[in-house]
Amino acid sequence: MTKKVLILKGSPREKGNSATLAERVAAGAREAGAQVESVYLHSLDIRPCDACDECQEKGTCIIEDDMQPLYSKISAADAIVLASPIYWFTVSAQLKLCIDRWYAFQASRWKEFHGKQVGVILTYGDTDLYTSGGINAIHTFETMFRFLRCEIVGMVYGSLMDVGDADKRPELLEQAFQLGQKLGSQA
Repeated sequence: MTKKVLILKGSPREKGNSATLAERVAAGAREAGAQVESVYLHSLDIRPCDACDECQEKGTCIIEDDMQPLYSKISAADAIVLASPIYWFTVSAQLKLCIDRWYAFQASRWKEFHGKQVGVILTYGDTDLYTSGGINAIHTFETMFRFLRCEIVGMVYGSLMDVGDADKRPELLEQAFQLGQKLGSQA
């Protein structure tokens, strides 16, 4: 059975550094035989969670926006990759909106996530993982995916300030490709 890898790109820049690394993950996963779909979150209309708790009674979120088709894609994926620049000490608003809407999976006690593999791509302008805030995103992902019973297969992150900087960092491009191969392989 072919593995399904879903990549959620959280940058407002369609061809930014986190997107460049995410595409290397996609290339590695495809080479390993996986079916890959990338979603550019900035182009979608995803509204914030209203905390109405209707999802707890109905089993699905009632907000009619572009998050609706993502629910089935998330459920069907064997692996999920979250790619984001660090903005103001954590992930972008685009990615955070999407993650916040995962609350709707609570009705099933998040069983859609159990056993999924996860990859993380983070880019930041500061030269330090801590002063950039990248560490905050990492801690959030570690805690969140432990709760969701997912395996974080790997993280690729680095200081990449200007558009195109990722292309100048062959070691990060290779790490991203290798992460994709791990996520895409059947073993």
